[in-house]
Amino acid sequence: MGHPLGVGGERRGGNGRRPYGGARRFIRALPPLIILGGVFFDLLTPATYTAAPLFSAAPLIAAPFFSTLTTLLTGFAAVLASVGLHLYNRTISDIPSLTETLTVFTVSALALLINRVVRRSGERLASARVIAETAQKAVLPMPDERIGGLQCAARYEAAQADAFIGGDLFAVQDTPYGVRLVVGDVRGKGMDAVEAVAIVIGAFREAAEQERTLEGVAQRLERALAREGTRRHGLDAFEGFTTAVLAEIPRGDGGGTFDGFVRVVNRGHPPPLMLYADGRLDTLEPGEPALPLGMGELASWPDRAEARPYPPGATLLFYTDGLSEARNPAGVFYDPGERLAGAIFPGPEELLDALVDDVRLHTGGGSTDDMALLALSRPAAGQPERRRTMPVVPPGGPGEPRGEPGHRP
Repeated sequence: MGHPLGVGGERRGGNGRRPYGGARRFIRALPPLIILGGVFFDLLTPATYTAAPLFSAAPLIAAPFFSTLTTLLTGFAAVLASVGLHLYNRTISDIPSLTETLTVFTVSALALLINRVVRRSGERLASARVIAETAQKAVLPMPDERIGGLQCAARYEAAQADAFIGGDLFAVQDTPYGVRLVVGDVRGKGMDAVEAVAIVIGAFREAAEQERTLEGVAQRLERALAREGTRRHGLDAFEGFTTAVLAEIPRGDGGGTFDGFVRVVNRGHPPPLMLYADGRLDTLEPGEPALPLGMGELASWPDRAEARPYPPGATLLFYTDGLSEARNPAGVFYDPGERLAGAIFPGPEELLDALVDDVRLHTGGGSTDDMALLALSRPAAGQPERRRTMPVVPPGGPGEPRGEPGHRP
């Protein structure tokens, strides 16, 4: 797959190096360069000029970026340079010289204190990240790569930096009735949204195993959110809802193979896409629009699952509106159907990798909403491990003309 990210989705520059590598090397070299520059400045200027500000700056620069030992050594080198120069100039006993050396020593001690504060804050941040990652795995676990004979991949891209989970959700489960899944988007942000995500996924896990029909699963989720609504106060008690799409890939009578179709119940969610093995693409628009979960009492018609063909070699793509409502600097929405039409991918992982890269290019690297993606591929009989692919993202990046949106074999 030709796209501008390195292996594993790590963003790299055009030369394959990690971003900001040059800047980091410059920062690492800055403290000794400043001390060295201070020495030359003092030697090449009259005695009335002093390099004490440069010697004081070196440990302060080292404090937030280096270890405690490196900061200590930088401060020691700065004080040593100041004392050495005064000895060389035979001004060590002068009051201004003593004041300058004391100033450098005091600033170096403050740099050590700053270093300890920064490192302690970093440790707390790292601990918070571990807790957030653990919470994500508990509330929104990543599905296995193979579920019930299907190839599966999922992504969660948070709009907020260092956030791991928000109001978007996905879950896949192999049940006696086939492989069932849900992808949804809870209204709202923050911990209330995370709590609603946990409720929806918990209700889905139980209902997917027990309900004989996909409509029954949707109604169980509806009742779970209704119960949650009675515990809420204020606006959420009246306007809390979750857009969701539920799907079921049933097995045949033998139970080992699939029937060749997928059932879908869409409750006000962006429609999934069906990518066929030859590059064709269909949008699984619902026949009748339905209200989101949590608003079922306002609807006058029951849920109705719609069956669509799901042939071997095809891939189902489910996503939240963080994908379809991603905008570029000109305000143009991202159109996944247009971008993916005609493209062929070896599997769901490569599909999501290319899609995430393409959205970043479209938005310029920024996003205002979380994005959840889930892809399920049905392997074809005798399908090779790798197929010829067509990248969504042009190899040269956004500046290179894209030409046709994809390749149709």
